[in-house]
Amino acid sequence: MIIDSLEHKLTTPITLCGFAVSNYYNKVKLSLLEKGISFAEAFVMTSQKEEMLAESPMGKVPFLRTPKGVLSESQVLTEFIEDSWPEPPLYPRDTFERAKCRELIEHIELHLELPARRLYTEAFFGGTVSDETKTEVAALLEKGLKSLARLARFAPFIGGDSFTHADSAAWVHLPLVSQATRKIYGRDFIDEFLPQARAYIKLIGERPHAQKVNEDRKTAMEAFMSRPKK
Repeated sequence: MIIDSLEHKLTTPITLCGFAVSNYYNKVKLSLLEKGISFAEAFVMTSQKEEMLAESPMGKVPFLRTPKGVLSESQVLTEFIEDSWPEPPLYPRDTFERAKCRELIEHIELHLELPARRLYTEAFFGGTVSDETKTEVAALLEKGLKSLARLARFAPFIGGDSFTHADSAAWVHLPLVSQATRKIYGRDFIDEFLPQARAYIKLIGERPHAQKVNEDRKTAMEAFMSRPKK
């Protein structure tokens, strides 16, 4: 896929590498789309093979191929995108508000998505998670969601009145926390501790670029689930 850039093009297209089932891949993809940046996509699965590690040292996705080399880690990609294509801005101009936006991303990923990820094996992939892990994760998520409720503005976006990179992160991560907790605990922690999030997620999901990301995610998930079992 190539999307025409508005301005600030690099000399050659950048390529977002990974797969559309990944929430971190979709976080970066949504930001690229919202900025109108020209980019290609390359399907790459996580791996510890040498050719993968040469581009992504942890063998993770997403990573970004650029004319100057390869970058890994989704938040690094976010910062690179903003620095390389400052218009339209997806961080506030004010330095304090910009830091608050980054604070939201850090909080969502460190205190919500990372703990919830420990549940995904059972919630989404047919494995099992120990009762001890479930108890630990529940406590971490409750704490994280209570604190996010103090940081999030929902006015109407998570950081205020403008769509930012924090919305790209929140929109891909919060639904996974919601789905995982429903499946593991029979409770939706997002609804319990962050009730404004339901309308917020719907609001972001109505954006044309979010709809594109979601359509691609669904297609990729169907292909993933129908793959031959080894």
